[in-house]
This record gives sequence, structure tokens and C-alpha cells, in this order.
Amino acid sequence: MSRRSLLRTLGAGAGAAALAGCGVPAAYVAPRDRTAKDRSESDKRLVFANWPLYIDTDEKDPERRPTLEGFEKASGYSVKYTEEINDNDEFFGKISPALMNHQPTGRDIVVVSDWMCARYVRLGWVQEMDRSRQPNVARQLDPLLRKPSFDPGRLHTVPWQSGITGIAYNRRKLGREIRHTSDLWKDDLRGRVTLFAGMDEAFSLLMQGNGADVTRWTADDFHRMTDQLRDLVRKRHIRRFTGNDYIKDLSSGDVLACQAYSGDIIQLQADNPDIKFVVPEEGAELWAESMMIPDLAAHKSAAEDLINYYYRPDVAARLAAAVNYVCPVPAAREVLAASKDKELAELAGNPLVFPTDEMRSRLATARDMSAKERPGFTKEWNEIVGL
Repeated sequence: MSRRSLLRTLGAGAGAAALAGCGVPAAYVAPRDRTAKDRSESDKRLVFANWPLYIDTDEKDPERRPTLEGFEKASGYSVKYTEEINDNDEFFGKISPALMNHQPTGRDIVVVSDWMCARYVRLGWVQEMDRSRQPNVARQLDPLLRKPSFDPGRLHTVPWQSGITGIAYNRRKLGREIRHTSDLWKDDLRGRVTLFAGMDEAFSLLMQGNGADVTRWTADDFHRMTDQLRDLVRKRHIRRFTGNDYIKDLSSGDVLACQAYSGDIIQLQADNPDIKFVVPEEGAELWAESMMIPDLAAHKSAAEDLINYYYRPDVAARLAAAVNYVCPVPAAREVLAASKDKELAELAGNPLVFPTDEMRSRLATARDMSAKERPGFTKEWNEIVGL
């Protein structure tokens, strides 16, 4: 099972566009107005909102979360952990009224995709963290994730887990290797390819396949990619655009190749070793879903301590072993490699959890779309994919 749900048809720009359309002058919150009195010492608890199936659990009791219990024991804080985030836009709509009206959300940590984090940061709806409380973050965070364009220095966001959007395919049924994004457009895959319906999930890999530098992509790069997609749709080369239901198509053999998330494919490979995951030679996107502390959070220092705790290599290793996404703490690899458990030791060598240096050289994080760009690009994208 995966925590990802089918993407909303309005796309990532819907919430921001609605705010702009309503002409809300007070949407942006200045730094001086983001903090509340920190009650961490007097009220030793915090609320952590995350996605389903995105943390380690006890094999005998799924309601128990060993790493969280370890933090509670070591810190004296009580953590209310909620699995309430099923979709970035849906959750944005859930908490944006409070943030826009300068009211607390009732949450101390939230986890959303980095492209959505960019919106919160631009609006001033999250607080800058005190890195003096987070030496593990400063020391252990993967260098590839340290400098997103929307949050220089990662002052407002810290990756919970990371991942790669690449290409998955059935090697045995296809009968050949896939090395380039353009290999998806060959005749033997006509009608047997799926792409992601979500613009933010899909566009980077497709532009990289055309040779674009996605760290500074342009409108021309975007339109070149959408022109290509229109032609592929017209020729019925693309079977359909999907959410996370691509997993079912790939497993059944109805689809032979598709855009895919690295963490999902690790799970599929356990049952079907013929399914391969590739980072194309032109590159693929490295993304993250990050922890943030919303404005007026009542337990800011407690939240900072919990975030720092998850950057201990031993804790990060346990989390990586449970969720199988790209670990944002490279030092966790050594912890797993030293394990006496054979499966854990083998996980340390899995490039979809700890990418090799060669693979890392082909990973990039796309610059985020500006608020001005997003409505037009979203409209064009949705017309192509039928949303």
C-alpha cells in the first residue's frame, strides 16, 4: 500500500489561485507575526500531522510507532501523531483558513511535498527553525537536499523522506532495456505507457528527457514538453495519465513502462523481480516531502527537538527500513550495513534508498513554479491530460 492518493483535478495551483482571485490582502504573514508563546516547557506535548503509512510501526501492534516512542521516552514529550494528510491540495485547503486569518492550526509539525512547501514559505505561513536546537539536521542532511530554490538554506523546511521520480518497466515482457526517457516513445510501447496526471509530479522528468536543466527551466522548456505530449496523446501512444493507480497497471502487465516513484517500486520488486526502476541518462527528479512548523504553533521548540531526533542516523535508519524511500540522512546507510539482520544489511546497498554516486550525479531538483507562472501552466497541462 502507498500513502499517495489520486491527484486532485484542480492541480497544485488551485488553492493559491483561489486566494488571489478573492483578493485577500492579508494572506501573507510577516516574520514578526508568525510566532506564538512557546508552551513546550509547561505543556510537554506536540501534534505531528503526516501521511498514512509513512512511519515505522511495531510488527505485532501497528498502533505502536517505535521511533516516536523512543523520542517520547528520551524527551519527556507526548506526541499526538495523526495520519490526516492524503493529498497536498486537500490538506492546504483544510488548514489555510486558519493560517490566512492568523490563527493557530492546532498542529506543531506538518509534512507536505516540497512543491507545496514552496507555497507555504512564500505566504509566510511557516516559521524559521532554530538550528542551534538541531545539530543533527545541520550535520546529517543530504547535500543534494540542502538548497531548494524556494527555501535557501532549508531554514523553514526539513525533509522527512525523499524519493526519485523515474521510469519503471517490466524487463521480461518488454524484452529490452530502458535507458533514456525517449525510449518510452518507441513504437513497441504504443498504448502501454502511463504518465503521472499531476503536473508537479510529472513535468521535471519529461523536460529532463528533452535536455532541459530543470534547476533553471524556462517557459520554452515547458512548452516544448507540452507540445511533445500533445502529439503523443493524439497518436494514442500514452495509455492514460494516472495517480498512484499506476502500480496496479504495472503489476498486471496492462502497462509495460511508466513514470514511477522509487519507493513504490521497491515494494513491487519484492513480488516481481522483472520490474526495474531506472534513472534515465538525461536525469530524473529528486524530491522531498518536508516537515514544517506552522505559524503560531504552540510547541515550537518541542517540534524542533523532534525534527532533530529523526536526523540521528540510527533513528533515520529505522525509518528508512520501514518506509523504503530515499533516506535524507546518508549516514544511516552505515547503520544498516552494520546490522546483523541480513535484510537490513542488504537495504544499505539498495540504490533506491541510498543512491550511488553515479546515480546521484543524474539527480536534480526542479525549480518551483512562481505564482505568476502557475495558473497558465496548470491550464495548459490539464487540457492535455484531460483534467
